Amino acid sequence: MRSEFDFSRMKARKNPYASKLKKPVTMRLSEEVVLYFKNMALEAGVPYQSLINLYLRDCVAQHRKVKIAWLPEP
Repeated sequence: MRSEFDFSRMKARKNPYASKLKKPVTMRLSEEVVLYFKNMALEAGVPYQSLINLYLRDCVAQHRKVKIAWLPEP
C-alpha cells in the first residue's frame, strides 16, 4: 500500500450514523401475518423482517393512521 493511504495513524471517531441504526424490538404477531410477509418476502427476494420494516416505514412516510371502529354489542 502506498504511504499516502496508510490509515494506521488515523484517529478513531464515533459513527455519525449510529443514531440512525435499527433498534431491536420484540413484537407478538399472529402466525398469519408472519406467513403473509414471509411469502411476500420470498417473492421479492428480501428478508421478511426487512419487508415488514419497509412497510412500516412507508406507513410513517404516508402518515397513515389506523382506524379502529368497535362494533356495538348486540
